[in-house]
Amino acid sequence: MTAVSEQTVERVEEILPYCAFHVRVLRTLRLSPSFLRVTFAGEELSAFADNGFDQRIKLILPLPDGGFTPLGDGADWYQRWRALPPELRNPIRTYTVRAVRPRRCELDVDFVLHGDAGPASRWATHAAPGHRAVVVGPNAACPGPTGGQEWAPPAGATRLLLAGDETAAPAIAAIAESLSGDVRATVLLEVPERADALPLDVRPGVEVTWLPREGARHGELLVPAVREAVAGITPAGGEAADPLEDVDVDAEILWEIPQPSGRDGLYAWLAGEAGVVKLLRRHLVQEAGVDRSSVAFMGYWRLGRAEID
Repeated sequence: MTAVSEQTVERVEEILPYCAFHVRVLRTLRLSPSFLRVTFAGEELSAFADNGFDQRIKLILPLPDGGFTPLGDGADWYQRWRALPPELRNPIRTYTVRAVRPRRCELDVDFVLHGDAGPASRWATHAAPGHRAVVVGPNAACPGPTGGQEWAPPAGATRLLLAGDETAAPAIAAIAESLSGDVRATVLLEVPERADALPLDVRPGVEVTWLPREGARHGELLVPAVREAVAGITPAGGEAADPLEDVDVDAEILWEIPQPSGRDGLYAWLAGEAGVVKLLRRHLVQEAGVDRSSVAFMGYWRLGRAEID
């Protein structure tokens, strides 16, 4: 290997799959009683990778004085953040990209509003043009995968099921709008109230059902809706599955993404409150007989607990 080629390899290895984008609020749009869209702008967003689907990002919010503690550009930025004293640790939350327009240097993020109960909802509620934030997201300059996506149905999937609550709505909406319609898809979204049912631009073959709780408990509508949908997809009398290992959702992260297997049949993607997702996973795998390699599930949050960074 020549000195020039060695230097080239070194430069490629230095390109991280993600980077920090310094942005400002361009505008906000109240989509419904529970959803607010914040459009961020910044020249650095021209290098944001437009990967689509359920692209996750980290959103770094300002300290009470409006400042941001420098974290550097290296891969260990998160470890440096954790080592900071609490008063210098900017709030960090995980969100899904709703849309990105790199040529216009714009990024849309949909927030679920629940008053001042958490730093992200509080910030979004009062967000105004010019307010600053930092987005850690996929780097378009990276030659390899940038990560942060979990939507990976096998090529042989003949039916798709996407189900989740309001915290999963932006991810599921982005996925649903990307589907070709060649494979039939059932989309079930439980939201706080009827006015939170947002219009989605989906193709024929993608059936979207909104489930407004209107005061009901989390999962009270989603669980039976998933049971009914699966009953209409999977054959009756399937083989009993091996018992699933128990996951303590109060102490562990409920998160499993199977590797694409090429298996025919149903592929399910479940996200939202961890206790509800655990129930849905158990029903699909143990009761309905869906192969566990065809069920992706993510506990985005846990009822009664703040997000842990």
